[in-house]
Amino acid sequence: MAKSVVASPTLPKAIGPYSLGVWAGELLFVSGQTPIDPATGAIVSDDVAEQARQSIKNVAAILEAAGLSLDDVVKSTLFIKDMNAFATINAVYAEFFREPYPARSCVEVARLPRDVLVELEVVAKRP
Repeated sequence: MAKSVVASPTLPKAIGPYSLGVWAGELLFVSGQTPIDPATGAIVSDDVAEQARQSIKNVAAILEAAGLSLDDVVKSTLFIKDMNAFATINAVYAEFFREPYPARSCVEVARLPRDVLVELEVVAKRP
């Protein structure tokens, strides 16, 4: 199966040796996105809700560059620094994702890149 990379100068820059999105057949695998403002490269805020919002916006930008949207997401994985923030992050998630919701996992982790509070990765499928 051939794979191809999603790239655009308007997308957040990868902070390591990885692709932001990789097509494998009809599936698009989007690397974990953190709350980095793509225009400045800075973390948007110390607020967990704002970080969740920006992480989702970064995922949405990669999907859009690939000709998809959040509606095409079939699986998401949230990595969060503190499970006590789950309800807040869940409320932000609900601002962006509609029924039928993608399958989802949420995992509390010890640390994330640049010490952010939230990271989101998704798998989407061509309609």
